[in-house]
Amino acid sequence: MAVYLIADVTVTDEAWIADYATNVHDIAHKHGGKYLSRSANISTVEGEPCKADMIALVEFPDMAALQAFINDPEYKAFRESRIKGSISNLHVIDDSDAAKTIPYLPKG
Repeated sequence: MAVYLIADVTVTDEAWIADYATNVHDIAHKHGGKYLSRSANISTVEGEPCKADMIALVEFPDMAALQAFINDPEYKAFRESRIKGSISNLHVIDDSDAAKTIPYLPKG
């Protein structure tokens, strides 16, 4: 079952961004990850405005692949620099339908 990593990031120190942006895509890709978006073009259409500077959406084939990416020794230094230089919230959702009414999604 596919899972989606949603990262909302508020930058507190820009020093980490260039190195992270250049290298992390390849590490995620090694684990089957595919960036669907990594954007600073954030608009709120309902509710409270988003405070994040950037939101990334990355698809992984399953939770094991996502965990392998997060725990990859190659990713460790990049992860630590992101944590040090930002307020990051990482969320994971699967591709299911909790209401069980969309026929093409797995039932949640």
